[in-house]
Amino acid sequence: MAPTGVGMGGVIGDILPLALGVAISPIPVIAAILMLLSPNARTTSIGFLAGWIAGVVIAVTAFTLLSSLLLEEDPNASKPVQGTIKLVLGALLLVLAVKQWRGRPHGGAPPELPKWMSAIDTLTPVKGLGLGVLLSALNPKNLIMAAGAGVVIGKSDLSTGQIVVVIVVYTAIAASTVAIPVIAYLVAADRMTQPLEALRTWLVRENTTVMAVLLLVIGVVVIGKGIGSF
Repeated sequence: MAPTGVGMGGVIGDILPLALGVAISPIPVIAAILMLLSPNARTTSIGFLAGWIAGVVIAVTAFTLLSSLLLEEDPNASKPVQGTIKLVLGALLLVLAVKQWRGRPHGGAPPELPKWMSAIDTLTPVKGLGLGVLLSALNPKNLIMAAGAGVVIGKSDLSTGQIVVVIVVYTAIAASTVAIPVIAYLVAADRMTQPLEALRTWLVRENTTVMAVLLLVIGVVVIGKGIGSF
């Protein structure tokens, strides 16, 4: 249980950086944009978005349930177990940040993208759905973010209804960067092709740098919260 007096707003404040960490993920956004520029843009992108949302919900819900079952602590005492978990998660994020930074393109070398992106034009809505689930629920970075959020939510003193609201907020933020281009395309397809192509080009070029900085910042925040739990 979290200390008495930590309300839903406080819990949302704690999970906000983690949700943003999932949201600011260039690879799924690039994948969504490629789908929107493909022959089956509407159906495949909707399937991908649904899968992305489902994966986020599954991951954070699973870690919330696991945390609530395994981390029983005195609400008025320090939380060494939670603190240790946060320190480990923060350290993992820093390791991923270093890996991303070291893997960035040097000189005029073109950025490397996952090979599966070359097959996006041939994806069906069902395969788009599956890809969305895989990228959101099984991505190591997203799992770390979901684990951190699950620890915060699972050990809060919120009611079941409030926990559902917090998970919805986490999911809405985490899925926003994939949802926005998909919804914008569905509303105004003719006007979105050029902006989407420009965004895709920028994300491809800056992918590793964006991720390295993001992981560094969130890793430091999580470590700070972990230290504060002792």
